[in-house]
Amino acid sequence: MLMPSIFTENLFDDWFDAFHDVDRKLYGKNAPREMRTDVHEHEDHFTVDIDLPGFKKEDINLELENGYLTVRAAKGVDKDEKDNKGRIIRQERYAGAMQRSFYVGNALTEEDISARYENGVLQLNVPKMEARKLPEKKTIMIEG
Repeated sequence: MLMPSIFTENLFDDWFDAFHDVDRKLYGKNAPREMRTDVHEHEDHFTVDIDLPGFKKEDINLELENGYLTVRAAKGVDKDEKDNKGRIIRQERYAGAMQRSFYVGNALTEEDISARYENGVLQLNVPKMEARKLPEKKTIMIEG
C-alpha cells in the first residue's frame, strides 16, 4: 500500500526520528556534560556565570586547591518518584556528575571568592590579584 507523502517522505513517519540521531550524538548517554560558562572581566574582578539548570544549591561544591577553583555538581533522578502517567518514551533529565576547574592563581584564598546560586545560574566573583613579582636578577660573585 502506498502511503501519502510530501517531498517523498511518508507523512505517517515520525518526523522527529530524522533529528533523533543528531540529538543522540549531541546529548546522548555518552555525550560529554558541560558547564556552559560566561566569564566577564571588570576593572578589579572577574564574574563567572555557570549554567547549572535543575541543580539545587546543595548539589554544588566549590573547592580551591593549588590555585585551581573547581566547581562540582552532582544529582540523581529521584527513584522514589512514582510515574502514573504511562511509560517513559524519552528521558532527557540529567542524572550524574560534572566538574570544571579554573586556574585563579595561588594568591587567592577561599575568603576572596564569593558565590551565589539563583535561577539555575552559579555566579562567582573572583578578584584580580597582581601577579607576584619575580626577584630582580642578581649576580653571584665567584671566588678564586
